[in-house]
Amino acid sequence: MVIAFYVIAGLAALAFLAAGLMKLARPKDALKQNGMGWVDDFSASAVKLIGLAEVLGALGLILPGVTGIAPVLSPVAGICLVALMIGAVLVHNRRKEPAGPAIGLAALAAVATVLGFLVI
Repeated sequence: MVIAFYVIAGLAALAFLAAGLMKLARPKDALKQNGMGWVDDFSASAVKLIGLAEVLGALGLILPGVTGIAPVLSPVAGICLVALMIGAVLVHNRRKEPAGPAIGLAALAAVATVLGFLVI
């Protein structure tokens, strides 16, 4: 069960880390040109905050369990990532954009959350 948690949480963390770093590193216009039309609905600082939340959530999935410091924070980070992705699904649905990737990431984070609570 522990191995399953780290495999699923690791995959989720890699996906959220990549997405978050991209939002932090690239300007809003570059994100829009790459197909992220949803950035029109948010300020540049809000897009950066979303990216920061994804990066912190990715770190929160893995680091508490690996370090042994407050391991209950791993599934808590998963809950926060699921909430973030529910917001992403709502934004994409409102804009009539495909929400599949956000739903997939929400499901991955949810599975990591459940496994995290079972492992603790």
